[in-house]
Amino acid sequence: MAESVPDVHDRDEAEIEFGRIVAFSDGVFTIAITLLVLSLEIPPGGDLSELLSERAEQFFAYFLSFAVTARFWLAHHRFYGLVQRFDRRLVTLNFVYLSFVALLPFTTELIGDYSDDPLGVAIYAGCLAILSLAFLSQTYHAYGAGLVREDALPYRRRFTGPPSWIGVIIFGGSIPLALISPTLAVLTWLLMFVAGRWVRDRASGLSAPG
Repeated sequence: MAESVPDVHDRDEAEIEFGRIVAFSDGVFTIAITLLVLSLEIPPGGDLSELLSERAEQFFAYFLSFAVTARFWLAHHRFYGLVQRFDRRLVTLNFVYLSFVALLPFTTELIGDYSDDPLGVAIYAGCLAILSLAFLSQTYHAYGAGLVREDALPYRRRFTGPPSWIGVIIFGGSIPLALISPTLAVLTWLLMFVAGRWVRDRASGLSAPG
């Protein structure tokens, strides 16, 4: 009778497999960030200053998405530094998460070209809300299944408590707001950078290790 393959693997014993998961994740982030710049096209001919001015919204969308993507990568990087074991479900949840990371260049181009269209803004916000939720699903599963390092256990509230829902609340809440005022919805996204870290630190009362 064939011996069954264990579902849970220790990262020290399966270093190559775990390294490939992290490397693949970093690769998706790298490609997504690289693709963001492809939407910034300046046609030849014409007045350069005028062409740049006409594409101000595209440049705003690019820098916004670059900052958001970098923020998600940093959170992913820190979290996987705390993961000591992994299983099939965590890997699957990570793939779901990465599928929305890869979608960011498309949604970025939408708000760059249709920043005044409620649907374009709502689609972008929805992508980021689902992306935030997909990351939360990984942290909840990892802590619930005992996949994190022992020294990360005291920081469970920081990764799975109310502070970790900020992204879902801000981006999800901006979807109905976009139907009223796309500009106001976009402005609420800046709360992620202005108040996000402060709220997490005060609510959790702890700084994550590593």
